[in-house]
Amino acid sequence: MPSPDIGARLRELRSERGLSLSELARRAGVGKGSLSEIEAGGRNPTVETLYALCGPLDVPLTALVGESPGAHSVADGGMRTVLLSVRHLPHVTVEVFRLEFPAGSDHVSPGHGPAVREHLTVVDGALTVGPVGAESTVHQGDTRSWTSDGPHRFATVGGAEAVVVITTPR
Repeated sequence: MPSPDIGARLRELRSERGLSLSELARRAGVGKGSLSEIEAGGRNPTVETLYALCGPLDVPLTALVGESPGAHSVADGGMRTVLLSVRHLPHVTVEVFRLEFPAGSDHVSPGHGPAVREHLTVVDGALTVGPVGAESTVHQGDTRSWTSDGPHRFATVGGAEAVVVITTPR
């Protein structure tokens, strides 16, 4: 069921920034019709779409989906994202998510805002992660960090679970 809360938050953030529907759609690479449906609460966006919108709005993901721990969504390809916690510190927002990837996943996330960092620790399995073109494989218990202002990949052959900490400057 589509969430009217996401649509209302999106519309409010877009309005606060003085962006038209067309301009936000262009900057995010999202169809204007899709964006209109999301704002009206008639369509549930994928995680990819939400992240594509976060960049031009210069906000963390939780600004759109809310800050309730346990909130989750499923991205195209079956990747499941579960919010574990969010903290707003004076100069940074820190979001912690659990990510679950089914076997054969290959997910490319759009870039987030400038200076956003991701710190990923693999809990189970192995993931090939990082900025597109500079990926490396991370195994259970290992961590990789990168600036996520451009497209970045999460891929696995046999399925994996990870925890990612995303820091967004305020």
